[in-house]
Amino acid sequence: MNTITIPRGLIKNDDLVVLPRREYESMKARMFPIFFLKGKNAKSLDKRVSGGLTEYRKGKTETLESFLKKEYPELHKK
Repeated sequence: MNTITIPRGLIKNDDLVVLPRREYESMKARMFPIFFLKGKNAKSLDKRVSGGLTEYRKGKTETLESFLKKEYPELHKK
């Protein structure tokens, strides 16, 4: 059997979790579904993301809070 030394800094705040690799991979697969687009759909999405990032950099976007105040004022009443 192999011996592993774990630094105290890792276990000080209960930050260490040990799982079998298969279980970890299974959990990871269930948590974050991954989709791969090909062809026309991928290019279309790339254009939309690129356009959105350009607008964000130019300051043409608004925050979610301001959008909700403007479009759904009844939901934003306090």
